[in-house]
Amino acid sequence: MEQRAQFDCQTQAINIYEMHLGSWRRKPDGSVYNYRELALKLVPYLQEMGYTHVELLPISEHPLDESWGYQTTGYFAATSRFGSPNDLRALIDVCHQANIGVILDWVPAHFPTDSFALARFDGTSLYEHEDPRLGFHQDWGTHIFNYGRNEVQSFLLSSAHYWLAEFHIDGLRVDAVASMLYLDYSRKEGEWLPNKYGGRENIEAIEFLRSLNVMVYDRFPGALSFAEESTAWPMVSRPTYLGGLGFSMKWNMGWMNDTLRYIHNEPIHRRYHHSELTFGQLYAYTENFVLPFSHDEVVHGKKSLLDQMPGDAWQKFANLRLLFTYQMTYPGKKLNFMGNEFGQGREWAVGGELDWDLLERDYHRGVQSLSRDLNHHYRKLPALYQQDFNVEGFAWIDCHDADQSIVSYLRWGKEGSFVAVILNFTPVPRTGYRIGMPRAGHYQEIFNSDSALYGGSNIGNGAGLQSEEKPWMGLPVSVVVTVPPLAGIILQLA
Repeated sequence: MEQRAQFDCQTQAINIYEMHLGSWRRKPDGSVYNYRELALKLVPYLQEMGYTHVELLPISEHPLDESWGYQTTGYFAATSRFGSPNDLRALIDVCHQANIGVILDWVPAHFPTDSFALARFDGTSLYEHEDPRLGFHQDWGTHIFNYGRNEVQSFLLSSAHYWLAEFHIDGLRVDAVASMLYLDYSRKEGEWLPNKYGGRENIEAIEFLRSLNVMVYDRFPGALSFAEESTAWPMVSRPTYLGGLGFSMKWNMGWMNDTLRYIHNEPIHRRYHHSELTFGQLYAYTENFVLPFSHDEVVHGKKSLLDQMPGDAWQKFANLRLLFTYQMTYPGKKLNFMGNEFGQGREWAVGGELDWDLLERDYHRGVQSLSRDLNHHYRKLPALYQQDFNVEGFAWIDCHDADQSIVSYLRWGKEGSFVAVILNFTPVPRTGYRIGMPRAGHYQEIFNSDSALYGGSNIGNGAGLQSEEKPWMGLPVSVVVTVPPLAGIILQLA
């Protein structure tokens, strides 16, 4: 906890393993592990795989497993599904001893209609609005908090304080922020009421979010707050004194949607969608972004990430390895949902455990090995994390090669260290491919997602590459590389 107070989230590696405690692993009889039992299995796995943080889907008490915890009834209660509050403290302590931060999903946007909980608490709309145009989420069948009441704001701020103070949680990920910010969120004309100025902004919710982030920042040095905010609301992760909402970071839903939409295309068509890869740099530094492949991308008929990839089995796995290489080398902190790291075959289901038996198969073991190696490279190479939020940390080498669906870029650390990343989004190997480099010297291929170790075809540049005194792409020297099919490589000066 003392170390955490010195933690600078902007310049440190943050790689988050998002998980649901009840469906990560189960006992042989199908029952769930308790918090202490999970600690013995989970923490060694997180260490081996190289994650810096674990994010828990909501563990505040909730009545329905199928809500995944997002319909909270007990804002001051750790769910008893997995044991006692002290058992949860033990899990968090084991994580901390392994230098792994713990982030909690926390849901101040809405609450369920169960009569034993907050709904019509004293027979009246105490926590919610009386008018359903302000107080009821039609999509989710839940009540919306009345942030205009000081007592309601105090209740929610106290809940956040409770988790941070009593359990030493290292960060709160605030769910469904967009639904809080807009009075007309998912509502048709006539189904919502404007604010006192006639606008659609929820002024009281904005005030609450700012108060929340000021409290976290002031009372819990080093603790983080994350916004799941899916619109272009400005300055979500900028300080409140500058007019921002004050979050530490914001999930980059635009990057996630563009990237998945791009990679869903058959490789032969990707040349026509190249801008979906490159557009994100136009706004990449307007917020402190996290790049999420979360649980929301592998439910409700969307299929698993692996199953979303086009092509035959080899191409599906190659595309997935390429996708993770892109995510881990692109500016922004990282988040992946459990199962992604080994190519879970089917959509996530809350009622059982992940398909760990898939690791008996080479392709799935290969994806897991790739995830582990990428995670450790990410932590070892300051160029991949030190300047995630600064334009100085990234430079295109070439973003225009749509015909061959190749992008290449540099990532820069603060001390002048750098790596070059080349990504080939087609199944055609490219030999004799010249790219510019900022410095002369011998370059080593330190990572190749097409390695046979990961289930690839083992095409690459194993002997390394000597730069030539030939300026290229606006850079002083260049190298000629072999770019493997549906793969990414990372080059570093030897």
